[in-house]
Amino acid sequence: MLSAAAAAVAVMAACAGEGAPRGQAAQRPLKVVGQFELHSLDPSTSGGFFTRLQVAETLVDADLRGALQPGLATGWEASPDGLSWRFSLRPEAKFHDGTPVTAGSVAAALETARTKAGTPLATVPVAAITADGGEVRVTLSQPFAPLAAVLAHTSTQILAPSSYGRDRAVTKIVGSGPYRVERLEQPATIELTAFEQWQGKKPAITQVDYQAAGRSESRALMAESGQADVTFGMDPTSLQRLKQAGKLTIADVTLPRTILLKVNAGHTILGDVRVRRALSMALDRESMATALLRDPEMAATQLFPPSLPEWHRDSITPLAHDPSGARELLAEAGWRPGGDGILERNGDKFAVTLRTFPDRPELPVIATAIQAKLKNLGIALDVKVGNSSEIPAGHQDGSLELGLYARNYALVPDALVTLADDFGPTGAEYGAMGWNNATLTSTLNAMARGTDPEGLEDGRRQATDILQSELPVIPVAWYRQSAVVSHRVEGLSLDPFERSWRLTELTWAK
Repeated sequence: MLSAAAAAVAVMAACAGEGAPRGQAAQRPLKVVGQFELHSLDPSTSGGFFTRLQVAETLVDADLRGALQPGLATGWEASPDGLSWRFSLRPEAKFHDGTPVTAGSVAAALETARTKAGTPLATVPVAAITADGGEVRVTLSQPFAPLAAVLAHTSTQILAPSSYGRDRAVTKIVGSGPYRVERLEQPATIELTAFEQWQGKKPAITQVDYQAAGRSESRALMAESGQADVTFGMDPTSLQRLKQAGKLTIADVTLPRTILLKVNAGHTILGDVRVRRALSMALDRESMATALLRDPEMAATQLFPPSLPEWHRDSITPLAHDPSGARELLAEAGWRPGGDGILERNGDKFAVTLRTFPDRPELPVIATAIQAKLKNLGIALDVKVGNSSEIPAGHQDGSLELGLYARNYALVPDALVTLADDFGPTGAEYGAMGWNNATLTSTLNAMARGTDPEGLEDGRRQATDILQSELPVIPVAWYRQSAVVSHRVEGLSLDPFERSWRLTELTWAK
C-alpha cells in the first residue's frame, strides 16, 4: 500500500504529465528533486547546496577529473617559500545584487569562512587574508601545499557583503554564479533564475526549481510521473526498477566516496584492533553490494575506491569475508559464547549500538545486513536510524560506538586535506574516534607541507597500509552516484566530486 506522502505525489502527477508537449516544457522551470533539505544558509553547514545549484562560486574550481581550474580566481601563484599566495580575480565579475566582486569582499568572505570550526580552511595555518589591489593575498604561518584545493571546497564559497548580518551570520544567499536565488523557503524549496550579468556561457534553461523529498518512494514516483526532470538520491531497488522500465534515462558516475563504519576506538570493546579486524572479516561486502546496491563492483576491499587513483592500491591485501578468522580473533581477544549465544568476556556481553540515517536510502538496509552478519558471530548489534547529526554529536560527547555513513574523500579535490583532518591527532566527526597513529600523522603533515614532492607516492603507500591494518574506520562499500533524467532534458553529466550539478549544461530536448 502506498504511504500518504507517496499517494499525494501520485494524485498530483495527473497535472504534471510526462506527456506534456515539449514546446510547453521550454517555458517552465527545470524541476530538480533530491533527498537533502536545506537547514542552514551558512556555507560551512549548507552541504554545498549553492555551489551544486551554481548560485555561488569558489575562488578555485575543479574539472571532472579533480584537476584544479579557475573559479572566481583566474589564476594563482605561491611564493618560493610557500608562505604567501596570490589569487587574481576575474575582471568585472558581479554579485547578484549588482555590486562588483572586489578583492576586499572576497577576503572578508574567506576570513569569515576560516572561523567556522570543522571546515578545511579552519585547519589551514592561515596568518592573514587580505586584499591587495585586484588580488587576494593569503599569508600562511607555515607552508601548506594544498591551499588552492582547499579554496575549491564549498565552505569557502564567496558571497556578497549583503549576504551577511551584523554578526557575519548569513541571512541570504547573494552569489556570483550563473543562477541567482529567486525564492527560498527552508527547508525544501529553492527557485532559481539565470543571472543576466553572468560573464560565462548563458544557461539554456533559465529557471530551476529544487524540491527536497525525504522519502525515496516519493522521489521515484515524482520521476516516473514527470513531476521531476532530474532526480537524485534514488534507492537501489527503485533505481533497478526504473532501469528495467526503460522510460527514463539513468546517469551514473563512480564517486570518491566510501560507505564505512566509524568505530569508537576508545571504547572498552572496540579499542582492541583484533576486534575491529574481526568486525571487518564478518562483512560479506560482495554479497551486500550485489543484493543491496545492485552493483557487485562496489564491494570495498580497501578504504579508497578506484575513482581515487592516487590513493587506491591494486597491490594492497584486500579486506575479505572470513567468519572463521573473525571468530579466532575474537577468541584471542577473550570473547567466548554465552548461554544465549552472545559473546561474553569477564561477565560483559558484546553488545554495541550502530547509528545511521535515512538521507542516503541504502544506509539503513546495509545496517540491517551488518546486524545479521555480526549476530552470526555472537555480537548483539542494536541499529538506531535517526538524524545524520547524531553521528557528529555522538563523536563530540563520546557516546557513539559505531556509525554508518558515506564519506567523500574528495570534497576538497586533493584527498590529502580530508585525510589529514579525519585521521589527525584528535580525529574528526566523520573520521577517527579515540584513535591516533603518530606515524600516519607525521606522514600526512609532511605531505601537506609539500617539502618533498618526490616522497608523495611513498607517503600515500604508508598511509594506506596503516589504515588497512588498524581500521579506525571500516570500509563497507564504494559508491556510485545516480540521477534519473526525464527524456525532456538532454546534456546531464554528473560531477564525481559532487561540487556541481552542472545544470548550465542542460538543454530541453528538441
